[in-house]
Amino acid sequence: MNHHSSLFVTALRSTLAALLFTTTTSALADTRKVESAYGPVDISGQPGRVVTLYEGALDATLAVQGNAVGAVITRGGSDVADYIQSRAGDIAIVGAPAETNIEAVIAAQPDVILAAPRINEQQYQLLSRIAPVVVSDVPLFEPDSWKRETRLFAKALGREAAAEQVIDDIEARISEVAALVEARIPKSQRDATLVRWMPQGPLVMAEGLFSASILQAVGFRVEDNDLVKAGRPHSEPLSLENLSSMNQNWVFLATLNEDGEKALQAARNSPTFARLEAVEKDQVIAVSGQLWTSASGPLAVLAILDDIESAVSAIKP
Repeated sequence: MNHHSSLFVTALRSTLAALLFTTTTSALADTRKVESAYGPVDISGQPGRVVTLYEGALDATLAVQGNAVGAVITRGGSDVADYIQSRAGDIAIVGAPAETNIEAVIAAQPDVILAAPRINEQQYQLLSRIAPVVVSDVPLFEPDSWKRETRLFAKALGREAAAEQVIDDIEARISEVAALVEARIPKSQRDATLVRWMPQGPLVMAEGLFSASILQAVGFRVEDNDLVKAGRPHSEPLSLENLSSMNQNWVFLATLNEDGEKALQAARNSPTFARLEAVEKDQVIAVSGQLWTSASGPLAVLAILDDIESAVSAIKP
């Protein structure tokens, strides 16, 4: 090998070594620890393929422009929730809220898996063999739970800045709807209850529920009328005779599917229902149970705010 050739090889080696060092150190610099329910998880860069096993995780992923390639169906449905369908597009279904299809998760080839708080350790270990798994450790039924989860999932996706922008935009929208509530509804008439109508009877939802906290954020006083036990998402089913125990100025009434819709139509014919204050004032607001009693996340906040704005705008001055 002549002098020039050996110089070239030496230069090439040092260039390759430098490249390798740069690549390795930048990969290390871009690896972050994400704290989650089963301890810290190491994730590098911005994962390109995200599987979500929880409705709030799908919502947050789409809100921060992550690429969700797999999701679970919504409760009472056969696909993702209607409010998020257009954003999710033709997404692979990998199970239901309480039952993950492991083969479908593998087929989706995820770089990261975002899971619900209730996933057990055995499932966690199994899923961790496919990709890093981030399990939400955010407590439920707190007004800022959705923000904390959005930040957690955005960190897993390397999209923290996008999450802060989304949260700021939503705060501005909350202020806008709160101003409308203040202008249109006297303070003494802002009491509300949130009810999910099921075939076996209405369930009064907890005051701390995600959508109830959005109602409170814009100025409503949400009351579960002491019907919900601590830590539970809703009451036992009420009989039609006991409907007077949900006698607020405003009733936000959610049905999950057609069976609930039929049960509600039947209830509307009962004298007890007709005597409710909200019925007399035409302030029973029918809303989607998929959105109001199953969903969570920033896009769900915006959709719920739209529903509240519509209801309040419709008040006759």
